[in-house]
Amino acid sequence: MAGQVRRQPAPRPPPGEQRPPAAPDVTGRAKAVQQHQHRLPAAALLNPQASLHGGSLPPRPLAWARCALPRSARRDTEVVFDPSTYVDGVPFEALARLRRESPVAWVAENPVLGWPAGPGFWLVLRHADVESVLARPQLFSSALGATQIRDPATPQALSYVRQMMLNMDPPDHSRLRRLLSRSFTRRAVAQLEHRIRGHAQAVCERVFTGPGGECDFAKDVAADLPLLALADVLGVPRQDRWLLFDWSSRVIGYQDPDYASSAEFDPATGTPMARQALELRPVPGSDGRMPDPRTRDGMPDLYAYAHLLAEEKRRRPGDDVMSILLAQVDDDGGRVSVAEFENMFWLFAVAGNETLRNGLPGACIALLEHAGAQDDLRADPGLLPAAVEEMLRWWTPVMTFRRTAAADCELGGQRIGAGDKVVVSFASANRDEAVFAGPDRFDIRRHPNPHLVFGHGPHFCLGAHLARTQMRALFEEVLARTSGLRYAGQPAYLRSNFQRGVKRLPVAWTA
Repeated sequence: MAGQVRRQPAPRPPPGEQRPPAAPDVTGRAKAVQQHQHRLPAAALLNPQASLHGGSLPPRPLAWARCALPRSARRDTEVVFDPSTYVDGVPFEALARLRRESPVAWVAENPVLGWPAGPGFWLVLRHADVESVLARPQLFSSALGATQIRDPATPQALSYVRQMMLNMDPPDHSRLRRLLSRSFTRRAVAQLEHRIRGHAQAVCERVFTGPGGECDFAKDVAADLPLLALADVLGVPRQDRWLLFDWSSRVIGYQDPDYASSAEFDPATGTPMARQALELRPVPGSDGRMPDPRTRDGMPDLYAYAHLLAEEKRRRPGDDVMSILLAQVDDDGGRVSVAEFENMFWLFAVAGNETLRNGLPGACIALLEHAGAQDDLRADPGLLPAAVEEMLRWWTPVMTFRRTAAADCELGGQRIGAGDKVVVSFASANRDEAVFAGPDRFDIRRHPNPHLVFGHGPHFCLGAHLARTQMRALFEEVLARTSGLRYAGQPAYLRSNFQRGVKRLPVAWTA
């Protein structure tokens, strides 16, 4: 049955095949990673002019030429894993072929972009199986190997990332989530919703003035609204908000040279607290790379700022969520420690910003490629709540997330060994034909729409309600202030197999 998991012994490799090397035994629980039971056939030839995201973007020179082999000569699993693929769009055709062939596919971690090879992972492609993985933290752990495809480089690095709620399993995760959930009080959420609507109006008043014009929707519109809302949640002074932009860019865009050393924040405009933290900002090494942003050593400026902010909130608490969180008492009478606050600040500053920062321009691309949807939404704004859900599904800002198998089991008919990496593909699950009729079609009236953009199970996104509120508020303003939106140039996409990022989105608009 789809989505069902049964525990059973891990398979032996077929005769003549060798196991891949074992993952680093940083927990003492990981076993050798199992090799795929069969070899996938070579990928079918792709039409190089076909759009990779289901729409018709302006023509652009393809980046496939940068690959050692033409895309049509590589296996679908290679194409899906390579971060450079996504500069030209998500390879939905490859994901669809893999999904039809098997619910779970073995993906080799080839060396790419200067990163060494890894042991490989199981890619979970179908909606029911993705839900199954995310709903069973006791079997598919966030803590054993953390939640990024790449293993942390050292046991110390793994120990560090396990202090983040994102990389915890119950009961540790449950304790922090309860404290955070209680901090989103009815009054706090109502204040945030009111401020979000005001921020959306202010952003659009600044950009959409006069009879028409052009803007970079990704930078001028989509970047600022989440920063303003996030500053309200965190209690960050508004003049420091572009620090959040730089931090999230460095973490999410570490595979892309345009983002890896992001420095949009102007220290001259920030608070003394910001300038003090920036003194610790790392610099590129002799190889030109910034330190790994998934480690504490890679983000010392963020942690310094979080520490200073926590001290300020304890001295002078406000009505923001972080002030409420610091005052919370858990079931055992304990409070959030400074270290826990710092790691929660990291989570909000990165995950709380990046998903919407890419979801908003992705939603705009959906409207640019479907002008009829623009017209329908202007004629009937009541369609917007359902349209927001379809924008999220169609774009899917976070494409993958990792778990690690805690025991031998079976998933989607595939036997999986304890210690194996198990990576869920939201990009594939949200276009699963078994769940969504015409999954590549953008349909603002789609119902039901059980997309997995905000995850599933105990790690379901706490900020989902506020994210939806921001999308509705922004597009209410954009559509009310314009009669037409169209491309003014070629979009630029993030080089990443994790985030479906939009670096630039030139848009022309008419009032």
